[in-house]
Amino acid sequence: TGRGFTGDGSGDFLMSALHHTGFANIPTSRHVDDGLRLADAYIVSAVRCAPPNNKPTPEEITRCLDHLEAEVAQLPRVRVVVALGKIAFDAWLQLQRRRGAAPRPRPQFGHGIVVKMDGRTVAPQPTLVGCYHPSRQNTNTGKLTARMMEDVFKNARRLATATAD
Repeated sequence: TGRGFTGDGSGDFLMSALHHTGFANIPTSRHVDDGLRLADAYIVSAVRCAPPNNKPTPEEITRCLDHLEAEVAQLPRVRVVVALGKIAFDAWLQLQRRRGAAPRPRPQFGHGIVVKMDGRTVAPQPTLVGCYHPSRQNTNTGKLTARMMEDVFKNARRLATATAD
């Protein structure tokens, strides 16, 4: 399991949703040795470091694509990717474009949107699911509720199971 979102409010929100949908064994993650185990899930970052104002530039996202691609290459059985926020959504589409698998026309980010990747590649590409980022701004204002996030991960599980058949 990849670790991210450990020890903050966004992480608590995410881990709770992962726990309620069977992807995590505990509902919070406070530190790296807290016993969290993810099942059928892996957390990866589109950008490797926190940029100024916590908003990466397009150039920073592009520079980090090699890292994202290398990490994803170690996960050959990925069937579904849940992008937490527009930045992650756009980075995944950029990576798929690099692989020749980006859908056309380019889909717009939206919470709960499901995007099938282009079938022109040799290996099937994971389905992309959009989800609002569990930032405090989104969760405190109600733009993203616990139920909304859980619904995204329930759908991700359903999609992963359907593509396994």
